[in-house]
Amino acid sequence: MKNQILVVDDDPFVLRTIEKILQFHTITVLTAESGAACIDIVKNGYRGLVLMDVSMPKMDGWQTIGKLKEEGLLDGIIISMLTAQEIPAEEMQYYKENVVDYITKPFDSVELVTIVKGHLNLL
Repeated sequence: MKNQILVVDDDPFVLRTIEKILQFHTITVLTAESGAACIDIVKNGYRGLVLMDVSMPKMDGWQTIGKLKEEGLLDGIIISMLTAQEIPAEEMQYYKENVVDYITKPFDSVELVTIVKGHLNLL
């Protein structure tokens, strides 16, 4: 589905906030509260845009991407990271084939919608 996004964040408040903002703009939102839940959703056939928190317990965003890559599950996936701090250029370079950009927390809702809609147009 072209107008759909998977949001991965361990903070339920952040998930619900993003979900409400994007649903208001007629974007279907799937949510996952962990890297493992994200992997399960992708294994079950999800393809499209993933907005993933960098900092999560047990398996952070980078480890989740690594696991998706290891299992050959990144085809058809575009990832935008969600973080409370800027991501060093060397980390972005390492993941450049899978991560298109990042959004910093706290995020501006207009910026979030603009970025998400722009990436959805790439699919």
